[in-house]
Amino acid sequence: VKSGACGTVVRNAELKIIEPETGRSLPRNQPGEICIRGSQIMKGYLNDLEATANTIDKDGWLHTGDIGYVDDDDEIFIVDRLKELIKYKGFQVAPAELEGMLLNHPSISDAAVVAMKDEAAGEVPVAFVVRSGGSQISEDEIK
Repeated sequence: VKSGACGTVVRNAELKIIEPETGRSLPRNQPGEICIRGSQIMKGYLNDLEATANTIDKDGWLHTGDIGYVDDDDEIFIVDRLKELIKYKGFQVAPAELEGMLLNHPSISDAAVVAMKDEAAGEVPVAFVVRSGGSQISEDEIK
C-alpha cells in the first residue's frame, strides 16, 4: 500500500468515482465522490427511508460522501469530505487543497480553511493560519 492510500477495493465489491453534481463516472486519478456497491454494503438505515434514499441510489451504489480517486495501481486515496467542500460561485473548493498550499509556505506552520457565507458567492473560503516561529508574514502577503 502506497503512502496516503487506503488500500484497494474489497473482494466482491465494485467501486466508482463520480462527479457529485452530475453523477458522471470519472477516470482514474481524478478526484470525485467515492461510491461502492456489493452484497456486503449496508441495505439502508433502520426506519429512515429518506436517509437511505439520500445515501444509496436506485442502482445500489452507496454514496460515501468521501472525495477520492483511484490511481493506476487500483489504490484508493481519500482527499476530502463532500460535505466539507466550499461552494464558491458554483465551484467545489476543497479546504484540504487550500490548506496544503498554505502549509507549503515557509512562514506558515499550521492552517485551517472553513467556509463563510457570502451573498454574492454563496460561500467563500476563510483561512486561519499559525505563523512559523518568529515569522511576521502579513495577511496581504498570504493572499
